[in-house]
Amino acid sequence: MPDGSLSAPVTPGAGGELDSPAPPEEDIVESYTRAEKRERARLFRRGFRQALADCVDPKVEAAIERIDQRAAERGAQEFAALLKVQADARQAVATAKATERTAAREDRAAARQARKTAEDHLRRAERAVARAES
Repeated sequence: MPDGSLSAPVTPGAGGELDSPAPPEEDIVESYTRAEKRERARLFRRGFRQALADCVDPKVEAAIERIDQRAAERGAQEFAALLKVQADARQAVATAKATERTAAREDRAAARQARKTAEDHLRRAERAVARAES
């Protein structure tokens, strides 16, 4: 892409708007809670010991899979929310730029400050999306 902001292709939606790109299947964003991390580690250790004895309980594997599924769902929701915040921030910057260009001379300083604030918010949103993608 020319602007380098999106890593996945964007397709037009039903209403003509652009759909937000979903993370590729191999790059699933997961968001584990503290309790899930502890429980998953405990189950992993139990499964590892069982694997050494060559008698792995399918309940252990199923429990780990359920935890992973919940974390993947939560991660997808959080990533979608981050993309929405980023899109809203981009719209706010565009609005602030238009306001600055059309402001009267005495209001231009306040409009410039509002634009800079909106750009700072956009940068923070873009960094959050980049951290979530990596």
